[in-house]
Amino acid sequence: MRDFEPDFRDELYELMRWRRDVRHFRTTPVDEALLMRCLDAFSHAPSVGLSEPWRIVRVESKAARAAARANFETANAEALARYDSDKAENYAKLKLAGMDRAPVQLAIFCDESTTKGHGLGAGSMPEMRRYSVVAAITLLWLTARVEGLGLGWVSVLDPKQLSRDLEVPTDWTLIGYFCIGHPEKDHDTPELLREGWEDRAAKLEIRRA
Repeated sequence: MRDFEPDFRDELYELMRWRRDVRHFRTTPVDEALLMRCLDAFSHAPSVGLSEPWRIVRVESKAARAAARANFETANAEALARYDSDKAENYAKLKLAGMDRAPVQLAIFCDESTTKGHGLGAGSMPEMRRYSVVAAITLLWLTARVEGLGLGWVSVLDPKQLSRDLEVPTDWTLIGYFCIGHPEKDHDTPELLREGWEDRAAKLEIRRA
């Protein structure tokens, strides 16, 4: 089994601590080779049955980005309406999308009908394909951070509408919309914690069965 030096392990834990969900980007373009190095993380990601069900769409055209932005605006207004006055005021102050400035925007899907992997591990739990995509995204997130890029996961969206707007196959399920770019600032604590939206759990609770 491969041994890793203590310094490397410490750096790994430090990387995880500094991984942030970035919402504030500089408009500086992302070098294409750098982006490809980050996306290469998918080639190292685990997937159920080696199905590799992730499908990546680079959202680049003005029309596609406008549709995604409009989608967010509608969903964001609906989300705001669900909170009471105090929480609504707090919510309204949060910058929940980086769509206006992030130079790279990706929509990442799960191909629910892929034949790769021959259904191994997905027969009783087909959602494992989606979990596989999330695991791959986590590697992308860490890789982007170590390369000096920020990644923001936009979840305030209508996934079905976005899938129609991007004209993807009907058996693809949206896992997330991602903004990538050079962050304006670096933080070791989540923005939602800094803004008083929610606190970290005091400790990890583990049940025994």
